Amino acid sequence: MQGCVGKTLLSIPRTPGNLITAVILAIGLLITIGRFGFGLGAVTNLDDNNPWGIWIAFDLLCGVALAAGGYVTSSACYLFGMKRYHSAVRPAILTAFLGYAFVVVALLYDVGQPWRLPYPLVVSQGTTSLLFEVGLCVGIYLTVLFIEWSPVGLEWLLGMKDAPCWLVRLRPRMHTIRKAVLCATIPLTILGVVLSTMHQSSLGALFLIAPSKMHPLWYSPFMPVFFFISSMVAGLSMVIFEGTLSHKALHNKMDETHLREADGVVFGFGRAASFVLIGYFFIKVLDTTMDNDWHYLASGYGAWFAVEMVGFVLLPAFLYALGVREKNITLIRVASVFGVLGIVVNRFNVCLVAFNWQLDSADRYFPSISEVFLSIFIVTLIVTAYRFVCSKMPVLYEHPDFKDAH
Repeated sequence: MQGCVGKTLLSIPRTPGNLITAVILAIGLLITIGRFGFGLGAVTNLDDNNPWGIWIAFDLLCGVALAAGGYVTSSACYLFGMKRYHSAVRPAILTAFLGYAFVVVALLYDVGQPWRLPYPLVVSQGTTSLLFEVGLCVGIYLTVLFIEWSPVGLEWLLGMKDAPCWLVRLRPRMHTIRKAVLCATIPLTILGVVLSTMHQSSLGALFLIAPSKMHPLWYSPFMPVFFFISSMVAGLSMVIFEGTLSHKALHNKMDETHLREADGVVFGFGRAASFVLIGYFFIKVLDTTMDNDWHYLASGYGAWFAVEMVGFVLLPAFLYALGVREKNITLIRVASVFGVLGIVVNRFNVCLVAFNWQLDSADRYFPSISEVFLSIFIVTLIVTAYRFVCSKMPVLYEHPDFKDAH
């Protein structure tokens, strides 16, 4: 076994990208040892005034939002009958599954004591807590995503040549499981959409309990609605963005169907993203008007709020709409970058900029280098896992022995 692992490692091409990945993973493992060996204080700038930082803002809030492509794509294909987007379902489900899985991993860095992860569900249920609802929904949705993704892994195992004896004996059951999952696609999709609606909005509701700590421009009783709507933008943008990167790095793994439908996915999702962004902008303007918060725009916080709304909401909405009208696929892909960055900016603003805004600058939180690097480490793990799965399993193409995947 050790010899096989050694041969696998030696067979990895020593490209600049792989070398950078290896360095990031090595440093990330060292920071992991420091975090769990010496506590939060050894690697973070968190304190009693700032109990959460970039690991919550980026790894959790951004991670959950950017993994929304799973429920957006599957609901478009299976619930609304848009079969022309079918080729985007498996990559979106894989991205969502990996995103949620590593959100849980990242949360363990912040919370600690991984062995107590199931406690809120089976030992001490906090049924009146929003965090309990978020944890319950994320746990169930992660299970749903794994089930939805399982046909990919099963097809890979079933199509494996020179399979070991134990795998050959299990193949009849694997065929049955795969067919059962495919038959349950619509119920699983409905369950996934319901769970996503609940926990995406509940992440916004977390901030409703601290109105005195939130800047008025970002605080609103409608924050759950804002978080859910913006997650749709994140999902649509992420599918386009992830598809662009996949076409660059994994073009040789795509079949004719995927290549033929790719442009249609970009134009369709770009059109939808432009409508959602415009709707999001108008309800934000309406909310600011209802709360009479316009005078805050004259402050530094107001200027940054304007940058978020104009640069990361209106601008990508305009670019999406223009790209669709002019049939300019490059413009839509550029807009998807602004869409993804817009979600990151919004979640950072809500969680870090607007939170504790009344504290003196000396008491405000700023992430340490270790915290930033650990977030890079988590993203690198996701990208590495995604690339590995897509290169080995039928994600970007249909397995020739299983044409009933539709």
